[in-house]
Amino acid sequence: MIWLTGRDRGSSLARPNEQSDRDRTCAMAEVLLFHHAQGQTPGFLAFADELRAPGHVVHAPDLYDGKTFADLDAGVGYAKDVGFGAIAERGRLAADRLPNQLVYAGFSLGVMPAQELAQTRPGAKGALLFSAAFPASEFGGSWPPGVPLQIHMMEDDEWAMEDLPAARELVGTIEGAELFLYPGDRHLFADDSLPDYDEGAAKLLVHRVLGFLDDIE
Repeated sequence: MIWLTGRDRGSSLARPNEQSDRDRTCAMAEVLLFHHAQGQTPGFLAFADELRAPGHVVHAPDLYDGKTFADLDAGVGYAKDVGFGAIAERGRLAADRLPNQLVYAGFSLGVMPAQELAQTRPGAKGALLFSAAFPASEFGGSWPPGVPLQIHMMEDDEWAMEDLPAARELVGTIEGAELFLYPGDRHLFADDSLPDYDEGAAKLLVHRVLGFLDDIE
């Protein structure tokens, strides 16, 4: 397991049962979570519920008007037909109904609106990017100061491979940003309703994400 941070350019072997030494008694975070190209699958909704279980508030808007796809290529095709700009606009509209002080999170396609909002909407409390990342320049400039970032990818995921340089650039320039690379080649590995699901990696991802949310001030 490779773990890169904005403070340490090296790598370390992370332990699946790693536990925080601190007593987590922080206020709950509020999260805006965007689904991947296959839509609001049962596994995506289950992931949102895992974040809600400790008490975090999670908004998971449907950017697909109720459509879901069993195949990733079909889901990407639908997103192309709708238009990536239109998908991003739906994400912005979902945020407009919520407070500014949010953690923005997204899976794959959902990283697009999540990262854009984290960079451009004032008051962001953090960003969680799963299986994708964009250069900060994609959304008009540098990363906003003081906004924490965590990125999760599988190291041999073909879908995320072209995004890996952007992910490395982000953690290389943002103080405290983290990039977790999991062994394997699956894309949507945290969605337990899809063939890509990897139980071990998914559990570790959830553990790390909950730690990230607990640390939000």
